[in-house]
Amino acid sequence: MTKKLEKKIKKLNLFYSVKTEYINYLAQKSFIEKFKEGDILFFEQDEMDYIYIVLKGKVTLFKLSEIGQKRIIFLLDKGDIVNEVIFDDLPSSISCEAFEDSEVLKIDKDALLYIMSKDFNLTKKIINSISKKNRRLYRQLKNIIPIRMDKKLAAKLWKLSRDYGVDIEEGVLIDLNLSVTYLADMLGSTRETVSRAINDFVRCGLIQYKNNKIVVKNRDELSIYFRGV
Repeated sequence: MTKKLEKKIKKLNLFYSVKTEYINYLAQKSFIEKFKEGDILFFEQDEMDYIYIVLKGKVTLFKLSEIGQKRIIFLLDKGDIVNEVIFDDLPSSISCEAFEDSEVLKIDKDALLYIMSKDFNLTKKIINSISKKNRRLYRQLKNIIPIRMDKKLAAKLWKLSRDYGVDIEEGVLIDLNLSVTYLADMLGSTRETVSRAINDFVRCGLIQYKNNKIVVKNRDELSIYFRGV
């Protein structure tokens, strides 16, 4: 089992340049856990001793409002670190669930900190991961400023088509199962409001939407829509 873990760890870009002896050590302090779509990996305020890294599938980081409304903060993919924020030894400040069937590598936090003290390049990659999340949060803060929901949705679909887009004959397929509820949680809005905006986009010919799959007909037109150019 340890040998299999070593191979999986080595395949991650995060550990690409880490010495074999350190990989071996991490494998002894790690294990893999599988989650079904919708399973909770951890809740906000959970005490955590492991750093999570996505090996397969996708997971969602989310917050709940005082009235229990979910707000999606990040959608994380293969190779992404999920909870490096717990290096501060405080409880988790966010919740996490599986967006789809997923495998997650769980590494003992203290073991990873030890290897970070030995390998600056690894430490730098983890710092970069934290910085990337911070930059994305800064961009999300702009959405706190009042803006029409249709423009928010257009901007979100444009970004998703960039990050998860697959070129097909009809346009760019966002290769995710995106329910109206999930999009509403991403935008901090209600299902009804987002559903109306989606229907308007379909009528305008900006997108196709069927069976939780969205095809952006023309990314440039979508960009013009949300930028108001």
